[in-house]
Amino acid sequence: MVQFTVHDETTAPEESRPALEAGRKRLGFVSSLNAVMAESPELLAGYNALAEQFQKSSLPGNAKHVVWITTSVLNGCEYCVAAHSTLALKMGVDEGVVRALRAGKPVADDALEAVRRFTERVVTDRGWVDEQEVEAFLAAGHTRRNVLDVILGVGMKTLSNYTNHIAHTPLDGAFQAQEWTRS
Repeated sequence: MVQFTVHDETTAPEESRPALEAGRKRLGFVSSLNAVMAESPELLAGYNALAEQFQKSSLPGNAKHVVWITTSVLNGCEYCVAAHSTLALKMGVDEGVVRALRAGKPVADDALEAVRRFTERVVTDRGWVDEQEVEAFLAAGHTRRNVLDVILGVGMKTLSNYTNHIAHTPLDGAFQAQEWTRS
């Protein structure tokens, strides 16, 4: 197995160090994900730029967590499911919603279920979402802008999910309580 370095601010390439320092300020620690991505300053910068834009997107906060967890479950990313489950619960997302998402099951909230289902279609159909699915998402009260923002969130998570698959990113202690194993 190819070993990837889990960098810190002293071992990372110079161009990655400011992003690692910013991550430490944001989370209180440098996440293993950012530490592995630091090997490629461009990947780390790209991921962080997408994350910043997705945070600004038109989707409500709970819906963003639905996109992150749903994408990560479908891609089988153990690191990201644990991390985003932890963050979702910390941000007040209902525990039952988080549990359902982790299990790949529908959620009771109709608006969030529409986001889950649409995200699932984007990921599993690789963007070739049936027109009826897009219309159902819009009929559930979402907008065309929301459609595109879901794609942004899926793209962001695809970068981290694939990085974690290849690098076998170790799970941070802060996310251990929400550890998840793909079936």
